[in-house]
Amino acid sequence: MLIDSEDDIQKLSKYCSYVYVDVEQGLSPKTRYWAVGNEDEMSLVREDVPDSGEDIKDEYTQYRQCIYETTTELKEELKTSKVIYDDVSETTQQVFEDLKIGKKLDIVALKRGVKATVDSIIRNPSAFMLLVQLRKSDDYSYSHALGTSVWCAQFGRHLGLKLEDINALALGGMLLDVGKIELPENLKNKAGKFTPEDMDTYKRHVTLGVKMLTKSANIDRSILQMVATHHERADGSGYQLGITNDKIPLFGRIAGIVDSYDAMTTQKSHTEKTLNPHEAITELYNMRGKQFQAELVEQFIQTVGLYPTGSLVELNTGEVGVVTEINDLKRLYPIVVLLLDSNKQPYDDFQTVDLSQVSGMKVAKGLEPGAYGIKTDELFL
Repeated sequence: MLIDSEDDIQKLSKYCSYVYVDVEQGLSPKTRYWAVGNEDEMSLVREDVPDSGEDIKDEYTQYRQCIYETTTELKEELKTSKVIYDDVSETTQQVFEDLKIGKKLDIVALKRGVKATVDSIIRNPSAFMLLVQLRKSDDYSYSHALGTSVWCAQFGRHLGLKLEDINALALGGMLLDVGKIELPENLKNKAGKFTPEDMDTYKRHVTLGVKMLTKSANIDRSILQMVATHHERADGSGYQLGITNDKIPLFGRIAGIVDSYDAMTTQKSHTEKTLNPHEAITELYNMRGKQFQAELVEQFIQTVGLYPTGSLVELNTGEVGVVTEINDLKRLYPIVVLLLDSNKQPYDDFQTVDLSQVSGMKVAKGLEPGAYGIKTDELFL
C-alpha cells in the first residue's frame, strides 16, 4: 500500500496500530517513527545522522492549541477525583495482574480510567496532584504507573495540548514500564542496588514493553514512541539506543522527565533515598541541558511549581504547612494550609493562606514527607 499523505495515514490508523514499511518501495520514515522486529525481538532502529534542519528547542510550542482554565474549586474536585483515583488504581492493578498470567492487555479499561483522570485534571489540576503525592502506595509498580500518568496529563495541560494528545500522553505514561511485568521476579523485588548484570537485564523492560504493546489493538504510535524512548537522554547517555535529543520524539522527551520525577519521589526497593518533591525539582533543574532538554525541564517546573502540590514546607515565619495549590503567575508563592505554628505545635484550626496575597510570608524550605510527625494523607483523605 502506498502512503503519500496525512489523510492516508489517518485512514490507515483506523485499521491497525503499527505497520511494516518496505523501504525498497519508497522513502524510509524518520527514525523516531521506527519500532521494528519479529516475534522474538522488538526494538527501535538507530540512525546516527540527525534529521536535517529540524529545530526541536521550541517544538512543543507547535502542539499548543488550547488554554485551559480551572472551572471547579479544589474542595469540590477533590471529592470527585478521590472516586476516580480509587477506580483507576483498582483497574490498573487488575490489568497488570492479568498480564502477569498471560491475559491480553485490556486497553479499553485503561483508556476509560485515563479519560476520567484527564477530565478531572482539565477541570482543576490541583486535586489529582495532591492525591498522587499523598497516596504513594507500597507497591512501586502501580504507584509509579498512576503517578507518571497523572504528571503526564498535568504537563500536557500546561503545554496546551489538544485533549486527544493529553489522553494519549497520560495513557503512555501509565504504560511506560509495562515491560517490567516480564522481568524476573527476583530482580523486581531485589533490595539494594543493582549489579551491572542486574541493570543489563532491567534495561530489557523497554524492548519487552514495546513488543507487548505492538500485539495490542488500538495503541497509538505516539504511545509506542513514548515507551520505546522514555529512557533515552538528551546527551545520548540513555538506553536502549543512546540517541540524542534531536532523535527523541516529543512525547518520549516528556516521558523521560516525568518518569524521572515520579521515580525520584516514590519509594522503591533498589534505591536508598527518596527525594521530597522540592529536592526532585532541584535535581531535574540541575539535569537540564544534559540528560533532558532544558526548555522542557523549565516547562515541567512551571507545571508542578518549585514546591509541588502535596509538599510539606516551612515558611520564613517558622510555621509549617502543606502546599495545596500552585499559583500560575507566582509559583514561588503557593497556596498553603498551615498545620504547625512557629513553635512546631499544631494549630487548633488549620488556616489556608495564599502566599501571593500576604506580604512578608514565603516558603523558606521544603521538608521531608512525614516531617514533625505530620501525616498529610490523614488530614486530607
